[in-house]
Amino acid sequence: MSRTVIHGGLVITASDEIHADVLVEGGRIAALAAHGSDAAESWSAERRIDATGKYVIPGGVDAHTHMEMPFGGTYAADTFETGTRAAAWGGTTTIVDFAVQSVGRSLREGLDAWYAKADGNCAIDYAFHMILADVTPSSLKEMDLLVSEGVTSFKLFMAYPGVFYSDDGQILRAMQRAAGTGGLIMMHAENGIAIDVLVEQALAEGRTDPRYHGDVRKVALEAEATHRAVQLARVAGAPLYVVHVSADEAVEEIAAARHRGLPVFGETCPQYLFLSTDNLAEPDFEGAKYVCSTPLRPKEHQEALWRGLRNNELQVVSTDHCPFCFSGQKEMGRGDFSKIPNGMPGVEHRMDLLHQAVVDGHISRRRWIEIACASPARMFGLYPKKGTITPGADADIVVYDPEAIHVLSAETHHMNVDYSAYEGRTVRGRVETVLSRGEPVVDGRRYVGRAGHGMFLPRGLSQYPG
Repeated sequence: MSRTVIHGGLVITASDEIHADVLVEGGRIAALAAHGSDAAESWSAERRIDATGKYVIPGGVDAHTHMEMPFGGTYAADTFETGTRAAAWGGTTTIVDFAVQSVGRSLREGLDAWYAKADGNCAIDYAFHMILADVTPSSLKEMDLLVSEGVTSFKLFMAYPGVFYSDDGQILRAMQRAAGTGGLIMMHAENGIAIDVLVEQALAEGRTDPRYHGDVRKVALEAEATHRAVQLARVAGAPLYVVHVSADEAVEEIAAARHRGLPVFGETCPQYLFLSTDNLAEPDFEGAKYVCSTPLRPKEHQEALWRGLRNNELQVVSTDHCPFCFSGQKEMGRGDFSKIPNGMPGVEHRMDLLHQAVVDGHISRRRWIEIACASPARMFGLYPKKGTITPGADADIVVYDPEAIHVLSAETHHMNVDYSAYEGRTVRGRVETVLSRGEPVVDGRRYVGRAGHGMFLPRGLSQYPG
């Protein structure tokens, strides 16, 4: 079995920062030892990576991506091949994507379609959540089968009537089923029935520009749906994970539930931490680039999200990576913001943006690793195989240069989309080398990975990080 030694770096996990060398053997982490110690000096290896002056961190776990996602008559621009390659460039070595059930069809049919999309095409390891678009007695029974094969989380929508929407009764039944099997319910918490009324009224009044997408998806309607989801989960005796939390009032609902001792968890995304309604209001339809749901909020919400991450009211930062090109896709909504495909690119930039948050003093280094690596791995049944650097874990390791300064731009990113949501933003910190199960994917800023290296990951049950 091939052996690799990563020496001279600062190993950072969610719990520790230690100057240690790392021995990789057979795709897994075999040992850690103090740099310069007799143990470390005794290691022989075919490959040695000098991490002097660098961080050695676990590969990122992005628990919310949508490769090849159908939406509004088009598809997300990244395939599993292009999207996982871009993820690797950004230091993410595991994604959890969403298989989609179609209304009137079985969960199995949807899951098998996503297996086919991903199989043989991924540069890094991957797993699936299941979107429940049609809660029926038969699909409820199928939930048990999916849990048994390692698809242990299910997403429901309070938004998008006529597409993904589930009513409160359907949600309660799915939560009750999940409570019995140990599955985790993920919730898109927005009051879609009310939002559709506001969309109709805005368009009738001639308010058609992208900025009105954010205006009609009210903070109060995210908070109301979050509150309702919490109470339904409470009645069902089920844990709840609220996806893409964007606003202060929704954070307050999650915090209140957690203070009551309920197993309620929250995720936010870089776009809510770094972008705002100022971007949605950019002229000449440029705001369409920033249309996603939940929507971007006014800047004053950002501090509530950072505080939620520091206080562990929010546990995970994922990307909700669902890119649509500006040309030909976002432009479908010229003259009608409701026709703009909802979604933004981000899988390549999450680790760098969160390191910038460390530089800016929003979070600590260990919290960076916790919210980007360890907590998503725990939440979705992948820890300690993923999300940490410890003997026995998969050797998903990133050598990270904390001093490198670079500019985010569509000209240099690797996502298959024609714009960057962070165009021109300077960040400090950059991925230098990436190992996936011990194999180099990025080597000194050169891509050396391949489609098909990535393996499907059957997941265990959620380990509910505090």
